[in-house]
Amino acid sequence: MSKNAFYKIIFLNQGKVYEIFAKSISQGNLFGFIEVAQIVFGEKSSLVVDPSEENLKTEFANVSRFHIPMHSVIRIDEVNKQGTAKITNVTGNEGKVMPFPVYTRGNDSGE
Repeated sequence: MSKNAFYKIIFLNQGKVYEIFAKSISQGNLFGFIEVAQIVFGEKSSLVVDPSEENLKTEFANVSRFHIPMHSVIRIDEVNKQGTAKITNVTGNEGKVMPFPVYTRGNDSGE
């Protein structure tokens, strides 16, 4: 991995698709989770302010590392250039990203 490489992590969280950039990811110590550290946001000198990136900055303000369940991860890319972090809403069947189905006993039509 080159020193300038970043990871673009796209994951589903509470009905929204998060796209963030980080310098470090690993499998971590928690089984079934991806550990994300060194989150990177856009330059503060930019005149155009993206509200979704500002929401992400606020949400992850004091976070040094966090864990994402593996079944929530949509995609992880290693990129050479950092992009803009954002949050996208997913509504019903209109979105292309659907949450992983969870089976709970008693919800099937056979019982």
